[in-house]
Amino acid sequence: MKKVIILTWSIIVFASCNTVKVVTDYDTAIDFNQYKTFAFYKTGIDKAAISTLDKKRVLRALEAELVAQGFTKSNNPDMLVSFFTKSRRKVNVNQNNNFGWGWGWGWNPWMWGGLNNNNININEYTEGTLFVDFIDKDKKELIWQGIGTGALKIDNVEKKEERIQLFVKEIVSKFPPEKDDK
Repeated sequence: MKKVIILTWSIIVFASCNTVKVVTDYDTAIDFNQYKTFAFYKTGIDKAAISTLDKKRVLRALEAELVAQGFTKSNNPDMLVSFFTKSRRKVNVNQNNNFGWGWGWGWNPWMWGGLNNNNININEYTEGTLFVDFIDKDKKELIWQGIGTGALKIDNVEKKEERIQLFVKEIVSKFPPEKDDK
């Protein structure tokens, strides 16, 4: 039984680390149908506190997702796309008290806490937040922001690329905001 409980906790921790929580905010007075083209806002992106390689990964993922949604990259865009990042160390501590489980019928030493068997799982990871901003080019005003938060996986380059693509896909899927209302 102990293996089943530990496996269950491991699955919960693993699953929660793989998800990306996304929230959005936007100007409700904007008609988002007017935006068809985009370009990257270099000034904002240069301030992102990540490596140049990761900036390239985010830019490629953003471009791929926006093009997949029907937007066109342009030298004379309707909107500018920028992003920035934040990260922090997180620690999850899960305590699992096993009591009341035993073999067959009758009394056993583990019943009702006789030998309280505590399992403590400690999981330390980096939680990253990616902010994606869409800016009206002519007005120079923020029109939409998507914020994705989740655990970062930095085991190897391939996993890092996959994680960045997942973050970007989850965020950009919420744009334009009319999709949220359907």
